[in-house]
Formats: sequence, structure tokens, C-alpha cells
Amino acid sequence: MSWLGGHGDASSRRSGTLTVLDVGSSKVCCMVAKLKPSDDGKLLRGRSHRIQVIGIGHQKSQGVKSGVVIDLDRAEHAIRLSVDAAERMAGLTVDSLIVNMTAGRLKSEAYSATINLGGHEADEADIKRVLGAGAKQALKAEREVIHSLPVGFSLDAERGVRDPRGMVGDALGVDMHVLTGDAAPMRNLELSINRSHLSVERMVATPYASGLAALVDDELEMGAACIDMGGGTTTISVFSEGKFVHGDAIAIGGNHVTLDMAKGLSTSLDAAERLKVMHGSALPGSADDRDLVSIQPIGDDGDVPLQIPRSVMTRIVRARIDETLELLRDRLNKSGYGNAVGKRVVLTGGASQLAGLPEAARRILGRNVRIGRPLGVAGLPEAAKGPAFSAAVGLLIYPQMASFESHPAKGISGLRMTGTGGKLHRMSQWLRDSF
Repeated sequence: MSWLGGHGDASSRRSGTLTVLDVGSSKVCCMVAKLKPSDDGKLLRGRSHRIQVIGIGHQKSQGVKSGVVIDLDRAEHAIRLSVDAAERMAGLTVDSLIVNMTAGRLKSEAYSATINLGGHEADEADIKRVLGAGAKQALKAEREVIHSLPVGFSLDAERGVRDPRGMVGDALGVDMHVLTGDAAPMRNLELSINRSHLSVERMVATPYASGLAALVDDELEMGAACIDMGGGTTTISVFSEGKFVHGDAIAIGGNHVTLDMAKGLSTSLDAAERLKVMHGSALPGSADDRDLVSIQPIGDDGDVPLQIPRSVMTRIVRARIDETLELLRDRLNKSGYGNAVGKRVVLTGGASQLAGLPEAARRILGRNVRIGRPLGVAGLPEAAKGPAFSAAVGLLIYPQMASFESHPAKGISGLRMTGTGGKLHRMSQWLRDSF
């Protein structure tokens, strides 16, 4: 990530390039984008820059199952190919990227901390100190902190302070949302990227990225949940008052529907995937018993495919979809943020394109549901404007939101994380200085 221009005059806004990589269970996608300072007032809140995608490459994923790298060689191969394609299209070479993380039993926890200000104005150093105190509590063996985010500050007894810089008080407090994950899956993902001669600038939790891309301002402010249904995993994030307050992931996704169909109809995985895309639905239709679908049985060279009623297929799809949504509903209610979400749920991710899914989600979650596509990024090819690309686009938006984030430790394998003078720190500094 090369930030163009020095750190001289703060008023001259600069442009830069940014590379992101989404390593999923069904596809690997790399995007290279130019960030330009935005001048119009009508931008999405909190975004200081316009994002123009100048290179994109995507590949069928290999060596990844349920978001976890299970074969380094094959994963490395898929990563190389997609980064290569994006580099060629953008006409530049990439050395480090922002990557998302789905696996590793993501867990959200809330912490609070207070420091003594002694009647002085709060400055950057104080904020760093209170964030550090909050984040320290989350360091556990074999777990890594992926995000530690302030949800709100308090000065003395006044809660709900959004930005305490320059304000006066005796005690500065912070409520923090700390998201942790297992260290091993993070290291293996990083390894497969390092083997492609690339370094990981920063890891971002998939639910956070998807939410940034698919939710609109009002949803972020009033509170909403974003459910990203991928091939091997489904993640859920909750935003409230513009902040990411809760994240979770389950290892069930669209591939499980395909697998269920392949087993239930005893056909090959490819045939099941095709049937799911062409005819699959989570909604029983009135003509399902009469509609016949032809299936090629596995290992049968005969020319005569089997004819089965569509209702048989719908039942298989619906059973898995209902189970997944019920699991998400329970997770959401257990999180304690059910009220913050209110009635607003946004479905995104590749598997959200299944026919009848929004209706099934409305029925089971008991909330309003819409399908979310990635917003606020220019230059995406038509094929990449769908919900399957939300996580990748969210990674492009993320650096503008990273200015307050704190990282108590060096993080995975000594990565230069925000706050330790790494590139991302310079970048968020640069985004702040550019105002």
C-alpha cells in the first residue's frame, strides 16, 4: 500500500492505492483500488475518501474449507492467481494487503476501562492509554485480538461521548468491543499469503467488513444486523450508533445446501450445485409437486436421467436453510444485541442469492430483511456488484474507519499493527491529517 506524497501540508489531500484480499471457501478475490479524497458533502458518513477499483481478480477457492486453510499449497496457488490477475489489470505490483478473517471461532466481548485525567484536556495519548487498558484484558492464550474498538467514551459521569479529544475532565472511560479469534487458523491464512511473497497489512473480521459494505448510514446509526452467507461460513455483525458492537460466525454456508442435495438426490456435487442455482428455492411453491427436475444419478452412465418433483428438492434446501437461520436467530438473541438490531436485518454474501431466502429469513428471524449489495465503491465490473463481493468491498472501506482502533500487542507473527508505526497506522494518520 503506497501512500502517495509526504506528510507535509495537512490541507493538501492525498491519494493512495490499497489492495485487499478475500480468501473464502468458494472464491478468492483480490481488489486493487485508488483512494481519492472526496470533496462533495453527500458521501456516506465517516468516509473521507472515494474508492475507485482499478484491478480485480478472482479464482475458484482451493484448499479452504469452512473459512479455514486446510491445504497450504492449493490455497497459495489460488491466492497467487487472483492477486496476479488484479495486479495485471491495475498495472502495478502489490506487496501487502488487507485480508479478512472468518474462521477461528470469532468471539465478541465487552470491556470497560477508566484512566485518570486530573482535570486536563484529553489528547491522543490519553485515548491510546485508555484503549490500551481496555484491550489488555482480552489477551488470552491461543487467542488473538482481531479488533478492539471503542463503542463509546465517558468523561467523569457523562456517557455517550463520541470523540473526547480536547474535552476536559477528571476521568476518561471507554466501553470497548473486543473481537478475538483462534491463533492457529489466522497464522495458517497468513502463511498461505506469505508463501505467495505478500505480507498481511491487517486482518479484519469478515462480519465487520461485510457490514461496512452492505449497510447504509441510517441502518448503521439506528442499529442493524448484517448476515453474510458465504460458501463455507455464515457471519453476523451488529452495528449500533455507527459502531460495530458484535460479531459472530458459524461454519455453515451455501456449500452445505449443495452437499445435502447431492446426498439426498444421490447425484454429484457439480450437478447438485447446478440444480441449486437453477431450481433451488427455500420457498415451497404451489406447482412444486407437478414440476419435474431431471437429475443424473451418480456413477450411472445411462442416458436416462431421473425425474423428480421439485418439491423433493425444496424440502432438502428448506431444512438446511431453516436450521441455519434458527441458529443465527438464537445467536443474535443470546448476544444481548437483539434490541439494538430492532427490525433491521441485511442479508449479503454469495449464498444469499438463493431464491426465497429473504422470505424464509423474515419468517424465522421475525424481522424485516433486505438483500444488501456492496455500496459506495466505483469501478466494480458488473459481475462483482452482487452480494458475493460485500466482504471484499468492505475491506476497501475499512481503513477509513480504523483511526480509533487500538492494538495492544504486536499481533500475529509480529505484524506491524495499527498504533505501532506500521503502514496502516501511517495510513489512518494520513486519513486524519488529510482533513
